[in-house]
Amino acid sequence: MDKYYEIQIAGLKRKLPLCPISNDLYIGAFILFGDVELTVTCAKELLKKAPEYDVMITAESKGIPLVYEMTKQAGLNKYLLARKSAKLYMKDVVKVEVQSITTEKRQMLFIDRNDAEYMKGKRVLIVDDVISTGESVKAVEKLVQDSGGIVAGRMTILAEGDANKRDDIIYLEHLPLFDKNGNAI
Repeated sequence: MDKYYEIQIAGLKRKLPLCPISNDLYIGAFILFGDVELTVTCAKELLKKAPEYDVMITAESKGIPLVYEMTKQAGLNKYLLARKSAKLYMKDVVKVEVQSITTEKRQMLFIDRNDAEYMKGKRVLIVDDVISTGESVKAVEKLVQDSGGIVAGRMTILAEGDANKRDDIIYLEHLPLFDKNGNAI
């Protein structure tokens, strides 16, 4: 029998399927892809809480629709993307290693030298859909700093697990972790 967790985010209710990441630990799978209503609404609510910034960045891939919509609503024309692989068109890449709770193995994040130069001296707002362990955010933060950018803030829709106890992130809702029976822990 499938288990779900019902959450209310920015006034919208969603049922998140519970997925195992170990025998005893489950997460609520938050999938922003394809949910235009939720993306637009969360972008609006996050922008209300955003610190001053010059440009936004996210890590590939689930943060892309959110950072796109936030950039659009803010009336800006550019956001930056930390890619999971270096593409042929990317020249002189800047890279860092990352370990995410939803990914089995360590990954690399890359940005093009042009994006790194663009960030130099700018206030950069790091945006993601969910922050759990914070490893992905740390990797993006390192990319920003290595590029000479200034981290303006860290924003997410959901703070998962103990991430809601952090005082360095801005989020809309807390998403608990779950035991194998579907109980919040």
